[in-house]
Amino acid sequence: MFKKILIANRGEIACRVIKSAQKMGIKTVAVYSDADKNALHVRMADEAVHIGPPAANQSYIVIDKIMDAVRQTGAEAVHPGYGFLSENRLFAEALEAEGVAFVGPPAGAIESMGDKITSKKLAQEAGVTTVPGHMGLIADAEEAVKISTKMGYPVMIKASAGGGGKGMRVAWSDDEAREGFKLSKSEAASSFGDDRIFIEKFITQPRHIEIQVLGDKHGNCLWLNERECSIQRRNQKVVEEAPSPFLDPQTRKAMGEQAVALAKAVDYCSAGTVEFIVDGDRNFYFLEMNTRLQVEHPVTELITGIDLVEQMIRVADGEKLSMTQDDIGINGWSIENRLYAEDPYRGFLPSIGRLSRYRPPEEVATDTHIVRNDTGVYEGGEISMYYDPMIAKLCTWAPTREAAIEVMRNALDGFEVEGIGHNLPFLSAVMDHPKFVSGEMTTAFIEEEFPEGFMGVDLEEAALKRIAATAAAMYRVAEIRRARVSGRMDNHERTVGRDWVVSLQGLDLALTIDADHSGSTVKFADGAVCRVASDWTPGNLLATVNVDGTPLVLKIESISAGYRIRSRGADLKVRVRSPRNAELAGLMLEKLPPDTSKMLLCPMPGLIIAVEVAVGDEVQDGQALCTVEAMKMENVLRAEKKGIVSKINAAVGDSLAVDEVIMEFE
Repeated sequence: MFKKILIANRGEIACRVIKSAQKMGIKTVAVYSDADKNALHVRMADEAVHIGPPAANQSYIVIDKIMDAVRQTGAEAVHPGYGFLSENRLFAEALEAEGVAFVGPPAGAIESMGDKITSKKLAQEAGVTTVPGHMGLIADAEEAVKISTKMGYPVMIKASAGGGGKGMRVAWSDDEAREGFKLSKSEAASSFGDDRIFIEKFITQPRHIEIQVLGDKHGNCLWLNERECSIQRRNQKVVEEAPSPFLDPQTRKAMGEQAVALAKAVDYCSAGTVEFIVDGDRNFYFLEMNTRLQVEHPVTELITGIDLVEQMIRVADGEKLSMTQDDIGINGWSIENRLYAEDPYRGFLPSIGRLSRYRPPEEVATDTHIVRNDTGVYEGGEISMYYDPMIAKLCTWAPTREAAIEVMRNALDGFEVEGIGHNLPFLSAVMDHPKFVSGEMTTAFIEEEFPEGFMGVDLEEAALKRIAATAAAMYRVAEIRRARVSGRMDNHERTVGRDWVVSLQGLDLALTIDADHSGSTVKFADGAVCRVASDWTPGNLLATVNVDGTPLVLKIESISAGYRIRSRGADLKVRVRSPRNAELAGLMLEKLPPDTSKMLLCPMPGLIIAVEVAVGDEVQDGQALCTVEAMKMENVLRAEKKGIVSKINAAVGDSLAVDEVIMEFE
C-alpha cells in the first residue's frame, strides 16, 4: 500500500480524502494557494506545499506546479478529488510518466468519458440510451441558433469539458441560444481551459438520477445503486439522496447494468458516476459520465457501508475489489444537503467573507440515525471569491426516508453559521416542502416552487404558537435573571409577571405562563395550551426545546424586547412584551427603508467584467446592463424597467461589495 498520497485539491473534498488516507495509515500532502494558506485541509495534512496565487488557473489547475509538489514530497500517488484536474487526461499522463499512481481511471477513460461529445457516441455504441442532440462542435453563436431552431426549443447548451453546472444554459428562444452560447463558452474557457460547446434537446419534467460505479484493474466492475439529484439550482445540485424515491427495482437494475456496460467499454477502473435523465414513465437517457469522485458520494457510502475513497486508493494500488454485485445492498435512506455561501434572499448570489460563527451539528452514528458533516472550513476562516462557494455537505441517514428527513430537519436547525449569506433557510424549506416530502420532484423543482426566488418561510399558526410559547418562557427566565442581578427581586418580592403578548409574523398572541421546576405551561387567549421544557440559559445562541413532547431546535439572538429566532427556514423577529408595552408598541411609527428603485446595486461581492451601457443610454426592461463575475460564475445584471442611465459608478476590473451602487437612472 502507498505510504504517502498528495491531494491535488482543496476544501471539503481534500479534507474528506485525508480522513480516509489517515484511517488507512497513509501520510498525506496538501497543496495550497495564497488564499488557502490557513485552510483546514492544510492543517489536517501531514505536509503542505504552496503552489501559487489564489486564482485556480495559476495554482490548482497548473499541472507543472502539482508535479513539482509531488517531486518535493516524494508522494507515491495523487488523489485529484473533484473539479480542477480530476478529469484532465494530461495530468493523468504526466503522473504516469513520473511513475506516480493516479487515484482515478486510466487517461484513455478520462479522455473518452470526460468529453461529453465523445462519451455520448461511445454510449450509443455500447447500447446505452442517449438524449437526442447535435454531436459536433459548434463554431459560433449563429450556428448555435441554427442548430437549436432545427432541433426545437428548449435546448441545453453545454460545455464539452464541463461539470458542476459550469458552462450550462437552457435556451427557449433564438436570443437565449445566442446569449447562452456566448456565456457558456466564456465560463467553460475560464473554468476548464476548454471552450468547446455542444447542444442537446432539453427534456422537460426530468429527474436527474445517477448510478455509482466502481471498477478495478482486473476487469471487475460493479454498480452501487443510484442517487437522486433532482433538486438543482442553475444546473448545480443542492439536495441529493440515496436511493431514489422514484425508481423501482427493475429500472434500477437496468440503469445499473447499462452503467457497467459503458464503464467496461472504456476499461474503466476506480469510482465513477454515470448520470441519467429519467422521465415520468421511468424511461432513462444517458447524460454524461463523471470519471471521478462525485460531490454527493457520501449518500452512497451511507446506504452501502462502502468507503469509496478507500476503494479508489486500493484500486489505484492494484488490489482487486473485495466485493461482488451480490454483496451490494441498500440499507436505509440517506440525504445530503449542500451548504453554500450564497444569499437565498438575493437570488442565491454568492456571498464571501469571514465565518464569525461556524458550529455544525454534532456528528453521530447509531443504529437509528447518522449525522455526518463533510466540510473544509472552520470558525474564523474566510470564504474566498476565488473558488466554489460550497461550505459543507450535511448528510443524514436513517432506516426510512421519512426518518432521514426528520433527522436532517433537526440537523439543519442546529447548524450555526454567521458572518456570510448562506442557504440554510432554503434547505430547511425544501425539507418541509410537500413535493420533496412526497418524493414527487423534478429538476424544475426550484423554478416551479420558487418562481420569484426564495422569500423566506411563513410558518403555520401551530408552529408559531410553539415558538411563541418557547420565546415567552425564555424571556421570562431572562427577566428573572435581570431582576435578580439588578436587585429588583429577592425571596420576598416578585417583579416578573405571568401575562405576556408575543408578536411574530404579523400575529399578536396573548398568553399566560405558569412555571414550575420541570418547565412552563403556556396558555393562549384562545384556550390553546403548550408545555415547554428546556435547559436553555440566557446568552446561549442555540436552544434545544421540548414542546408537548416534540423536539424543537432554535437559533437564538437577543434583540430589543425579544429575540431573533430561526427555525425550519423561518427567520423571525419575536417581540415579548407586557400587555401594556404591547399596547404602546402598536402606536409606534414604522421606519421605511431607503428608496433604491433608481439604482443598480451590486447583488454580490464580485468583479465587473463588462459594462454594456453608457451614460445617457435609454434602456429597456430586461436589457443587459453589466456582468459581474463571482465564484467562477458570470452573472448578467439586467434593467428591471425602462429608464435612462444618468451615472455609472463602476468600470470593468472594479471589485465591488454587496449593495455598492453600480449605476443610477433618471
